Amino acid sequence: MDSVTQLGYIGFEVSDLEAWKHFSTQVLGLGIEESDNEIRLRLDSYAHRFLITEGPRDDLSLIGWQVDDANALAATAKRLSEAGTVVENASEEECSKRQVEAMIKCIDPSGIPLEIGYGLKKGATPFESSIVHSGFVAEELGLGHLVINAKSQKESMGFYCTLLGLGLSDYIQCEVYGFKVDIAFLHANGRHHSLAIGGDPRRRMHHFLVEAKNMDEVGLAYDRAIKNKVAISQTLGRHPNDQMFSFYAFTPSGFEFEFGWGGREIDRSTWTSTTYDRISEWGHHPPELIGRRAPKSR
Repeated sequence: MDSVTQLGYIGFEVSDLEAWKHFSTQVLGLGIEESDNEIRLRLDSYAHRFLITEGPRDDLSLIGWQVDDANALAATAKRLSEAGTVVENASEEECSKRQVEAMIKCIDPSGIPLEIGYGLKKGATPFESSIVHSGFVAEELGLGHLVINAKSQKESMGFYCTLLGLGLSDYIQCEVYGFKVDIAFLHANGRHHSLAIGGDPRRRMHHFLVEAKNMDEVGLAYDRAIKNKVAISQTLGRHPNDQMFSFYAFTPSGFEFEFGWGGREIDRSTWTSTTYDRISEWGHHPPELIGRRAPKSR
């Protein structure tokens, strides 16, 4: 198989690294390794899943995809080059820093830097979250999912599906609280989607997801977010397409994260895509819409 097989890691450039250290460990429950101006975050057996560097962007800085082996990497590089995409081989130093055997670099149609490699190394010690005791759904399914904002959804879908080998899971096209929603969901493996593509290019990304192995972890994360004064953007709810039970809130950089459980897994060989006319089966409401009433005195 010469297509990408999982979302290996993602990188963020953030203006407040200290806030991210607290948020990553005390709200999300991830493992952390620090260096001078970068933190690396773990959520499973792999050496890292998030690479967070200090800088003014407060946005997505890169997406790291994984393929199976050197042959798959060479085939992917060839497809990209033949399609007119500039492909650069990563240096030994860059591969060592990313802890992969080899990788190539390119830019997607929206200007997002991509790293495509194989042999992402495992961590030196087993991973165990200090607060998400059931652990996370990751490993060969990849870190979770990422929703990006594309300059052209059609062009980006052609790039990711034709050149990187992702498959179409489905679309959601609807209107929610006065906003038009048009999102394409793409899979790289059995996870319902590893990447989704929307259409608001003001920021490179909308949100990333981490998925816990136990439903109660979602409620516990919701409580941690509230206790740590993390702004909730969408209340608890369930999506119709991937069946994820989740909530959304804001990271210290202003883009969102989704914390979920129960995501659908698919069989790529038999899956048929469809279009949904709603974003959620229930819930996922803006919290400001929740009515408040003073209790009656006794």
